[in-house]
Amino acid sequence: MGDPTHYERNLPHRLPPGSDIFLTFRLADSLPVAQLMKLRAQFGRAEAEEADTAEISYARQRRYFGRFDALLDAGHHGPTWLRNPAVAAMVGTALRHYCGIAYNLVCYCLMPNHVHLVVSLPNEAPPLLKTLQHLKGYTALQANLLLGRTGQFWQRETYDHLIRSPEEMTRIIAYVVNNPVKAGLVADWEAWPHTYWPENP
Repeated sequence: MGDPTHYERNLPHRLPPGSDIFLTFRLADSLPVAQLMKLRAQFGRAEAEEADTAEISYARQRRYFGRFDALLDAGHHGPTWLRNPAVAAMVGTALRHYCGIAYNLVCYCLMPNHVHLVVSLPNEAPPLLKTLQHLKGYTALQANLLLGRTGQFWQRETYDHLIRSPEEMTRIIAYVVNNPVKAGLVADWEAWPHTYWPENP
């Protein structure tokens, strides 16, 4: 694949050591292909029409992710295997396992069909791409055993966003922990059993 810290699939990925990163990965087939193609077409059209400044690129990325995550929160398509308490507990344990090994874990939230994760990468961290491959491979195998199924569990590509400032970190943490509230699953973020934020004030 080349450089595992800078690569492209459907979206560009920037995962340099020494950075703070917001990640989202989802269950396979959790969004209709037609909706994703439409979303990517809109994103690509905006990319072609607008000057490629850092500010415009960042705003475009936020708009894309906002629409993408709203579709996931609606949960109108595909599996919701993370509603299973045993599966969610296993995935949470795996996320915490890598803390201090491959990243420092800031927070995470397991939604019914996707996971939000915020990590800080030490300068000497192994490539996050490799960590995610191991994490998703292991949890897919264990989840399939728990569910008595076979086949793809996670969508292969992970959304990632480089966090650029302490203010942005604060905003993203708030977004992650309040996602179940925004999705109408609970009235208070602390009532959701699959949120992890060890340094909450």
